[in-house]
Amino acid sequence: MTDVDIARLATQVLWAAFGLALVFGFIAHRSRFCTMGAIADVSSMGDWERARMWALAAAVATLGFNGMVALGWIEARQSIYAGTRLLWLSSLVGGGLFGVGMVLASGCGSRNLVRLGGGNLKSLVVLLVMAVTSFATLKGLTAVLRVATVERLFVDLPAGQDLPSLLAQAGGASVPRTAAVLGPLVALLLGGWALWRPEGRRPAALLGGLGIGAVITAVWWVSGVLGYVPEDPQTLEPTFLATNSHRMEALSMASPLAYALDWLLFFSDQSKTLTLGIVCVAGVPLGAAASALLERSFRWEGFGGPQDLALHLVGGSLMGVGGVVAMGCTIGQGVSGLSTLSLGSGLAVAGIVAGGLLGLRYQRWRIERMG
Repeated sequence: MTDVDIARLATQVLWAAFGLALVFGFIAHRSRFCTMGAIADVSSMGDWERARMWALAAAVATLGFNGMVALGWIEARQSIYAGTRLLWLSSLVGGGLFGVGMVLASGCGSRNLVRLGGGNLKSLVVLLVMAVTSFATLKGLTAVLRVATVERLFVDLPAGQDLPSLLAQAGGASVPRTAAVLGPLVALLLGGWALWRPEGRRPAALLGGLGIGAVITAVWWVSGVLGYVPEDPQTLEPTFLATNSHRMEALSMASPLAYALDWLLFFSDQSKTLTLGIVCVAGVPLGAAASALLERSFRWEGFGGPQDLALHLVGGSLMGVGGVVAMGCTIGQGVSGLSTLSLGSGLAVAGIVAGGLLGLRYQRWRIERMG
């Protein structure tokens, strides 16, 4: 494969990812898909619709991802979520910070991208702050703190931290065969729970669950199958085209915001190229804007006052730091990562839920004190 062929294939990957991000934004806006909203609905009103929507999305993505593993198309260890080093403290602490931040910022990174598409200018501020703090946690001051603290505690595993690899290692079976059994089993449990009650079968829940799960699966295929090159002519090594990690990637909104800001600030630097994450960050709000304009719900919205601004600034900062420390957000770890059946993703999601509940408790305390 020549350099020209590589460039042409990378362009195809970028356009495919951008198109899928548009679909994600459209569906997320129409269905009100939001992990923070799901936690708040359950905690405040006992409404499980959006929680079941999220479970259905995770079920579809898990089935799709492990189906491709079973067919031998992709391997979980080729993603950032399933390496042999389990950064358990990073997952828990980063997830907790992200969970608190998404409550203070009125939604996670993906939700703020969707709200931006609907005309919410508060989300623009949150996303800018999140991008700056994400970049600092990748390469700046908080990156030094990250490496010197939470990343010092880890567990090295004999196989990848995805369950099919761990069980295959323990039982002597092949990873594809194990994924062929375990993936559908987990998807059945998640999907069965999601659809068990009527609220999980409402049109919006089905649209969000089935649609978001299918989009995540499709992005895995675009990155892991379409964008896979067995031998890069420059390095003579296998590579995944148009990704910042040079690994297989799906949708995530933490680090890609930082890379998008870096690309914009250093656009004239020819070493800064578009990647899957960057085009997805651009596609999601555009898809949401299309949905908002079609249903005539687009409207400009700003901050209610200094206190509202302060809360969103803190929330965006916590999400930027936490999203990088945990190696993903509610979409990156909560759906994309979980679809690989990664232990680290499970811990990150647990941290996000715990942080979200803590943030909601703080918000209730603050409102009661003001009242």
